[in-house]
Amino acid sequence: MKKLVALLAASVLTVTAFAGEYPDVSIAEVKALIGTKKATIIDVNGTESYKEGHVPGALDFDAVESKLASVLPEDKNALVIAYCGNPRCKAYQAAADAAHKLGYKNVKHMSAGIAGWNKAGEKVEKAK
Repeated sequence: MKKLVALLAASVLTVTAFAGEYPDVSIAEVKALIGTKKATIIDVNGTESYKEGHVPGALDFDAVESKLASVLPEDKNALVIAYCGNPRCKAYQAAADAAHKLGYKNVKHMSAGIAGWNKAGEKVEKAK
């Protein structure tokens, strides 16, 4: 019975690790990081949404996906933050998983998304 419980627990942990779950980062933390340039922020809402407004300094995942390795920092311990529309949106996982597959170890998720960013009254950048 103990072996079965241990096997079940290991299976659950393995599934969770590969389910694309990343630690959450708050709007306040992201805002503070923008000024320090100590994080690479990736918007996964699509180019049209990105043009309308994104977190200042964020990369448009649609535009950089094919060259992600060349736009992320050389340091694999560098902080990479991905976000999409709102807490229910899972599109951020594409960028987070891509960074993780490239070997980045400090990948996080701003779960509030652009909707939460806007609701908090934070400024957005618009693209041409």
